[in-house]
Amino acid sequence: MPNLTRRQFLEDSILVAAAAATASLPRSLGAAEPRAVSANDKITVAILGCGIRGKQHANELTRMPDCEIAYVCDPDRDRAAALAADLEAKGRPRPKAVQDLRIVLGDKSVAAVFVATPNHWHALAAIWAMQAGKDVYVEKPVSHNISEGRRIVQAARQFGRICQGGTQNRSNQALAAAIRYIHDGKLGEVKLARSIVYGGRGSIGGPGQYEVPASVDYDLFAGPAPMSPLTRPKFHYDWHWFWNTGNGELGNNNIHSLDICRWGLGVKGLGRSVISYGGRLGYTDAAETPNTQVGIHDFGGKTIVTETRGLKTAPFNPNFKGGWIFVGTEGIISGTSLFDPAGKLVRTFEGKSGSHFANFLKAVRSRKVSELNADILEGHQSTALCHVGNISYRLGRPSSPDELQKELSQLKVHDDVLETLDRTRRHLAENGVDLEKSKLTLGRALRLAPDKEKFLDNPRADAFLTREYRKPFVVPAEKEIYATS
Repeated sequence: MPNLTRRQFLEDSILVAAAAATASLPRSLGAAEPRAVSANDKITVAILGCGIRGKQHANELTRMPDCEIAYVCDPDRDRAAALAADLEAKGRPRPKAVQDLRIVLGDKSVAAVFVATPNHWHALAAIWAMQAGKDVYVEKPVSHNISEGRRIVQAARQFGRICQGGTQNRSNQALAAAIRYIHDGKLGEVKLARSIVYGGRGSIGGPGQYEVPASVDYDLFAGPAPMSPLTRPKFHYDWHWFWNTGNGELGNNNIHSLDICRWGLGVKGLGRSVISYGGRLGYTDAAETPNTQVGIHDFGGKTIVTETRGLKTAPFNPNFKGGWIFVGTEGIISGTSLFDPAGKLVRTFEGKSGSHFANFLKAVRSRKVSELNADILEGHQSTALCHVGNISYRLGRPSSPDELQKELSQLKVHDDVLETLDRTRRHLAENGVDLEKSKLTLGRALRLAPDKEKFLDNPRADAFLTREYRKPFVVPAEKEIYATS
């Protein structure tokens, strides 16, 4: 059987079985075991950000009788009021609804905050909260840039706070069992992991000039970012697709499976090099971030490849929509299923899917960072990989398919990079994208100094490690964090 045909045969066999095995996994990792607690045993918390994810935080926390939601906070007063009313309707005490998170941080009765704000607020909200003596659960991506992520880690250690990143798959015990199998060496030598995230996202409309909703305090919404004119029709959520406030789909959804790839491979830091290519193709709108993106992270003996699609697409495989794949010399793990080198299903890993929120609150009580399933250092390192991929892309240039093929063919990594490129080109062609006219952006190949979390001999790339902050919403520098007693 020719190599390509055989590889496709094995892939099909594996992904069919993986899809069947993972279909039975719960969609939510948030089902907490209720336990009886006295009234004075409750942990008083606040939710910062009342959008889609903030509402999900509220739903999870309402299942925990040892947790009292004292505040909900959002620069959009209508969203904060709506979430407060929803919690009351569910039989919980109505929390205070406020617009300015500094009101929450000034209340000493609040022991912990759950940060579900837009990305550009994640780090500052977390650091300010820890400076105020509070523990923090911060959503992914935990930072808007690499420097911010490191500052959060430093603040957690300096102030002795419990800080959990919102990569909820870390609390999936079946997945944890699969990762242990890899770490025990039972999958053999594992040199390649794939992160596959395909999901349709159409045009957001615009560009144009639009009014900020009257219910929004735009100064508080912008916070660390510039108060730029609004060019998108939809104020909420679509901030994801602008560099000042979001990190594109790579930082929005791909980080979940990228985190698992890094976890399974056991790699630390930023890797040895990175290159990313893609573009915002198929339509013209106000957004800036790519809707199609491939990232290749070289860790020397190991490689992580991320594929992100936002245009209409078939799944990665007819029986597998996406997720993570580990390729070892003794087999393959996809989802939570193990396959032998011939593609035969060997076993499906089992384990209870615990609540990521309950895991955080348990550590808040015990004061043991070791009990966290996703300590902030892990969240920072996975988030940083998203950032370096985006930096490569942002420093790139429009390139023809031949230019892309020529440069990518020179990479010495553990992936058939030209096969990945061909898969991307076919996908775009199916969406009517002519790459001779609408060229892909070939990102800059960047070498990294992982121990220093910076780039090698590239001041232009280093400039993306942090940002200019709008006063008074300034993320503290390292010396400022360590100078605080």
